[in-house]
Amino acid sequence: MKIIAQRVSSSKVIVNDSAISELGYGILLYVGFSQADTQFEADFLAEKILNLRIFDDDNDKMNLSIIDVGGQINIISQFTLYADTNKGRRPSFSNAMEPGKAEVLYQYFINIIKQSDLIVGEGLFGKYMQIESINEGPATFILEKYNT
Repeated sequence: MKIIAQRVSSSKVIVNDSAISELGYGILLYVGFSQADTQFEADFLAEKILNLRIFDDDNDKMNLSIIDVGGQINIISQFTLYADTNKGRRPSFSNAMEPGKAEVLYQYFINIIKQSDLIVGEGLFGKYMQIESINEGPATFILEKYNT
């Protein structure tokens, strides 16, 4: 499982010219699943995201979590995180989880994050979306958990 986490002052998800999720200060997550991923990886990375200290304290040190700052989280499914670009010029997505299983794991991950009582928005799985965001810092983090 891979996540791109961006600290943002705002993020918006647009589908068919309509905003379906528009949030303020917090984290924008792009989430992708490999064929081997299970609920174990989703549990691990949800806990990691909720407690990752990427927000500044009073001394301008990254010492606070999304929970500490009461931030908001927008979660977007992103199968292209598993693109293999090593050969040729067209990415291969053979390492990405098949859509039906990925959607179940995506919803599971969202439900874990929602248990934090933070405001959580989400994209529409498998749909064409436009994502707008203002990255704070910029601060962008790559998180991975391999099925072992």
